[in-house]
Amino acid sequence: MLVKTMNENEFCGNCNQKHNCGSIYHQLGNTNGPSVVVKVVIAFLLPLVVFIFSLAVFQEIFTKTTSSQLMLTALSLVSALFVTFSCILIIRVINKRLGQVG
Repeated sequence: MLVKTMNENEFCGNCNQKHNCGSIYHQLGNTNGPSVVVKVVIAFLLPLVVFIFSLAVFQEIFTKTTSSQLMLTALSLVSALFVTFSCILIIRVINKRLGQVG
């Protein structure tokens, strides 16, 4: 098997920023913005957790009221989706209000 390796001079030879790329990467790594971890958790993880939790709760509630497995699944799914979308809309309203204030 023949493997061609490219040394740094060949790789950087066609780049117009080859003389100061170290400083460019240093600037990119030193951004002083706020952390986005909380926003990511709220945007992606919270709706997923709300959906799973509400699906389990509605599954338990509708088990007592219906005997059909298909109806149980459908009612639980629709109810959990409704709760999840409501949660997403509430989060969006809160974010818009906080965005206008700040």
